Amino acid sequence: MTSRSYNVKGMHCASCSAIVTKKLSKVEGVSEVNVNLATERATLEFDGNPLTPEALNEVVNKYGYSLEAEPPPLGMQAAVTDSAKKRAEKESELRDQLREVQFALPVALLVFILMMWDIGSMGFQALPHLPISMELLNILFMLISTWMVFRTGKPFLHGIVMFFRSGAASMDTLIGIGTVTAWLYSVLITLLPAVKAFLRAPDSTYFDVTIVVIGFVLLGKYLEARSKMKTGEAIEKLIGLQAKTALVERGGKEVTIGVEEVKRGDLVIVKPGEKLPVDGTITAGFSSIDESMVTGEAIPVDKKAGDKVIGGTINRQGAFTFAASNVGPESVLARIISMVEEAQGSKAPIQHIADRVAGIFVPVVLALAALTFLIWLTVGSSYLGFSVALSYAVMGMVGILVIACPCALGLATPTAIIVGIGKGAEYGILVRNAESLEKLSSVDTVVFDKTGTITTGKPRISDILVLDHESTPASLLQLAASVEKRSEHPLAQAILEAAREQGLTLDEVTDFRALEGIGVSALIGHRPVSVRKPVEGEKKGAELQQLQQEGKTVVIIEERGISRGLIALSDTVKEEAKEAVAALHRKGIKVIMLTGDNRSAANEMARQVGIDEVIAEVLPQEKAIKIRELQAQGRKVVMAGDGINDAPALAQADVGIAMATGTDVAIESAGITLLKGDLNKVAQAITLSRATMRVIRQNLFWAFIYNIIGIPLAAGALFPLWGIFLNPVFSGIAMAGSSVSVVSNSLRLKRKKL
Repeated sequence: MTSRSYNVKGMHCASCSAIVTKKLSKVEGVSEVNVNLATERATLEFDGNPLTPEALNEVVNKYGYSLEAEPPPLGMQAAVTDSAKKRAEKESELRDQLREVQFALPVALLVFILMMWDIGSMGFQALPHLPISMELLNILFMLISTWMVFRTGKPFLHGIVMFFRSGAASMDTLIGIGTVTAWLYSVLITLLPAVKAFLRAPDSTYFDVTIVVIGFVLLGKYLEARSKMKTGEAIEKLIGLQAKTALVERGGKEVTIGVEEVKRGDLVIVKPGEKLPVDGTITAGFSSIDESMVTGEAIPVDKKAGDKVIGGTINRQGAFTFAASNVGPESVLARIISMVEEAQGSKAPIQHIADRVAGIFVPVVLALAALTFLIWLTVGSSYLGFSVALSYAVMGMVGILVIACPCALGLATPTAIIVGIGKGAEYGILVRNAESLEKLSSVDTVVFDKTGTITTGKPRISDILVLDHESTPASLLQLAASVEKRSEHPLAQAILEAAREQGLTLDEVTDFRALEGIGVSALIGHRPVSVRKPVEGEKKGAELQQLQQEGKTVVIIEERGISRGLIALSDTVKEEAKEAVAALHRKGIKVIMLTGDNRSAANEMARQVGIDEVIAEVLPQEKAIKIRELQAQGRKVVMAGDGINDAPALAQADVGIAMATGTDVAIESAGITLLKGDLNKVAQAITLSRATMRVIRQNLFWAFIYNIIGIPLAAGALFPLWGIFLNPVFSGIAMAGSSVSVVSNSLRLKRKKL
């Protein structure tokens, strides 16, 4: 079995991906096909040698699609260039769509208002008729609709061509046939009075229907394309995290080379403030490295000779040399990129109900229209004569295509999504796309990352313990802060911040020294004072052991070699965390914490906020695996996080929720972003999604019920019994009524309290 991935061009809806899947599945030698509409990528499994893109295109080109083989794995810099090129192409396509929408939508809205005004004036005497003659308005609408059909509506015309050429029908096909039929019929009876007289057709035309349908459908297509374009931003930002160059020792000299030229075993030199270019093991030197970009942990990690380091992390303090080990696609960062791509590609995009039924709805409506036309010509001619039967046949066929034209069906989801997303923005809940809202409504498990999500992500002093009879907590903090004021270590900054908050006056120090891997020391007057970490093998008191078991970082304050006390630092729980977890519990949702911290610290944190389950001591690359395991149990999982290490898990989860206080990559990997990182908004987002999906289901019900009732009426089902025939003008009214009911129902979301 051999697997190959291809970029697919020409897909616009779920029907398109279904057509590509169906046609490629029939190709000899292809055993499995997975087409992802969101990423516009097809992954094919071959029984033997892979077929060439040219051979595959012979199958799909006739349906309006094309395949391009994905390039082989690129180096980071080449990947950045390739990604930028693809983004530029997508942005150009999106700008073209926006120009069409900017013309079509205002026109469609104006015509819709005039159409409703005209319909309303027929039923309400208080409403005056339009202040313009219908003849002049009809000519104006004809000109506009002609432009809309043949210029703005080109994709729909293409759908008709593909249908007659290959038999493959999509929603574009139905929209195209419905609008073209309405336009053509209207043009004939407007420009050819003899045809109108021969058909005994009424004065009503359907130019307005054509304009409104095309305008609103184009808006939905633009919004979908805009959200789809964002799916690759997380990968782009991940690629951009790697250092572009590396300083290495070669031939006894220090040489700056491109990161792609670094080889396994090269000695790489890193200075303070620089990014590590690749993974490796320190051979000389000592430093404090900020690994939060990869691990998500806020406190930098002290590293010495023999310790492993990760590419993409930042050297905060000291200079060191390390031997490169994992380079290129083997690095931790590259593997994270690969995991995000895999998670994004494995998830099916949102399947709009309108698109899911397109494969049945389109041919059924077309068949019903054709069948209606034939029945009226054959059976009707026997009772009414050919001329009268032909008139009814044409009106019945046009009526079916007009009433079944999926305007309401197309508006059902976009209008609810637009209102729902706007409502979410008012509450600081930024929703990336409709898929996220749909999936969020059915979740039963929320997984929180710890650092930066449940906690603030910044170390603060949690405990000050006095070990002698002379000191006080304030005097211990003053001693520690006086020595630490010359240190750049993040723990030193936390101690200094606590001293400033208490308004303590710091002493002048001399003979300051930074002790690698241990701490700092200085003289205050003639008194030697040190602030250090416990060293390996040192006898630990009960207080120190207890603090370390709680997962806290502990420093010892010594004066003249005597331990005066302990200061413990830890990440602090967000104020709203407990309330947020309780709100999720009220919705029947299980809450899990997923963290790389030690189990005891994680359990203590979970106990404080009421979390149901803890998954601790998880490596960055394992987080997505844990999410996958939960999904394998049948759970619908939300992952909430803020670090780069969370990106694969955010992408793998059914819905990823990122804190806006976190990294850009986490935000781009997630479907939903919470402003200010407020955990209470997780429950609010779920409330919003459930309300939005409820409205969408109601909208779809009304959209379909109009068709279920209207299509038989338009076909003339009541004529044999009571002589009632639904004139096409009323088909237009019914179609407009379905749109009004859908839009009005969606607007109810504005009043929803989260």
